[in-house]
Amino acid sequence: MQRTIRGFGRLFEQAGAPPHREAEVSGWTTALRSGGAGMGRAVVRGAKALPLPRFIGRRTISLALQGGGAHGAFTWGVLDRLLEDERIVIDGISGSSAGAMNAAALASGWRQGGREGARRALAELWERVSDVASLSPLPASSGAFDLIAQVLSPYHFNPLDVNPLRRILEQVIDFEALRRDSPVKLFVAATDVRLGRARVFENSELSVDSLLASACLPHVHKAVEIGDAHYWDGAYTANPSIFPVIFGCKSADVTIVQIEPLMVSKLPMSARQIENRRSQIVFNASLYREL
Repeated sequence: MQRTIRGFGRLFEQAGAPPHREAEVSGWTTALRSGGAGMGRAVVRGAKALPLPRFIGRRTISLALQGGGAHGAFTWGVLDRLLEDERIVIDGISGSSAGAMNAAALASGWRQGGREGARRALAELWERVSDVASLSPLPASSGAFDLIAQVLSPYHFNPLDVNPLRRILEQVIDFEALRRDSPVKLFVAATDVRLGRARVFENSELSVDSLLASACLPHVHKAVEIGDAHYWDGAYTANPSIFPVIFGCKSADVTIVQIEPLMVSKLPMSARQIENRRSQIVFNASLYREL
């Protein structure tokens, strides 16, 4: 079967890039800007839809969702818009980090309440993340945290490995139900620290630990132990992984929701801009390789 890989910009014409974001990629505790949650939905709403009338009835697609910390709220907006359109059927989702959390929340909500249930679950996920972020005294993307992280590791400043995401995910996602009967094929990527390569967890292996592994920033949290292996953020080696949805799903189309820009218009010159661009290049490298 011939497969078509589409970028987000191919699905909706004239859907511009997300509003400018200044070096916020580092942490899950980054406070979402006012009105920022779901900004992808606003972008898509203002876009002119691709000529979908070419579709004959429904169109089945698979999704590949990039990670990017709090920038995953943009993906929430995109998914919310896709879920509104009953012509679009989602076969499978591959995701890393924030993309993996969006994928699991969508599938869990869909199982409980169809499309509207998926939309509610995504909204609940990001509203809870935003609430926790607003209470953080030291966001992981702040300059003060960067200085601390150069001297201390999470094994020192967070020995109990406190992670508010664990409780949020347990409240929003029914992992047992997804392992037993998921309406969507899920592929969650994490990075095996010792082997230095991607590990993809499928539906039967889904747990709160596999999602935390996929979103584990090593300067913020200890490596997540699953079995005999330890894992860091999946975006380092698969952001996202495309092959699982190509070979593991029946849909002929794969749509990539990319939140890290491939190109920038200006040369980064400040320390913050340089670090931001470095992260963008690192987190896009695996996607480049697969494409």
